Amino acid sequence: MAQRCILLDRDGTIIFDKHYLHDPDGVELLPGAAQGLLRMQEMGYSLAVLTNQSGVGRGYYNETSVRACNDRMAELLARHGVILNGVFFCPHTPEDGCDCRKPNPGLMEQAVQALGFDPAESYMIGDKQADMGVGQATGATTILVRTGKGAEHEELCQNSADHVVDDLQAAADIIQSFEKN
Repeated sequence: MAQRCILLDRDGTIIFDKHYLHDPDGVELLPGAAQGLLRMQEMGYSLAVLTNQSGVGRGYYNETSVRACNDRMAELLARHGVILNGVFFCPHTPEDGCDCRKPNPGLMEQAVQALGFDPAESYMIGDKQADMGVGQATGATTILVRTGKGAEHEELCQNSADHVVDDLQAAADIIQSFEKN
């Protein structure tokens, strides 16, 4: 378990949060997201995405649509030299009571199984309380970004976010500062 990993929420953290996004043509990187992720990757971290996609469970779209959007995001990031080592999603609604819907640890556990890293040596970055919750539940250092819903979730996350930053570039700055210590 020597690999180091940064886990990221998708909507509002890497790409613009669009209501029940299911069309890959609607995938749009947030400003600075690719640059921040590239810096994290250059620090030696693997990058994996953990995303709740309840639109599947609600019948709004299917898993093929989620995969198409994830593939489009990966393609846009690859243009900047960013490689995603995994994308894990929960297709369930909150009412399903699954263990993979953030803040539950299931998606993190899937990522650990697939990529072989220690969550306690990792970072969980997102824009919502659920993202901070999965990080807390698994021992990862949590970073709330103010993009997406982050600014409005900041007060909710005051006890669950280890750090609060403006965006993924600022997240890369803070991670880099820990590397020097």
